[in-house]
Amino acid sequence: MAASLICSKTESRVSSVLNRDVKQFGKKYMFDSNEETCWNSDQGGCQWVFLEFPQPVRVSEVKVQFQGGFSGKTCRLEGCEKEGEFETFSYFYPEDNNSLQISFAP
Repeated sequence: MAASLICSKTESRVSSVLNRDVKQFGKKYMFDSNEETCWNSDQGGCQWVFLEFPQPVRVSEVKVQFQGGFSGKTCRLEGCEKEGEFETFSYFYPEDNNSLQISFAP
């Protein structure tokens, strides 16, 4: 099992927050390990999560969990070196349920 690359120095940004209600649905809830909280994006076609790690990392898998009925359809994992151009590493297609799903990066 891979160790999490998320640490206290990992910076994150998100595309949107439902009704701009960051107190209830903000990005800080994405990695808080509490199943009672979550980040909730607003509606719209392209929602994203941006993570900036404090050092270079190699991603081997991505774990996502959606609320049933609100999952992404086509998701992609992109990355780059600092100040570099983003490139797509893989696509994944989550199931529309609330189970923890794992996508493996090449």
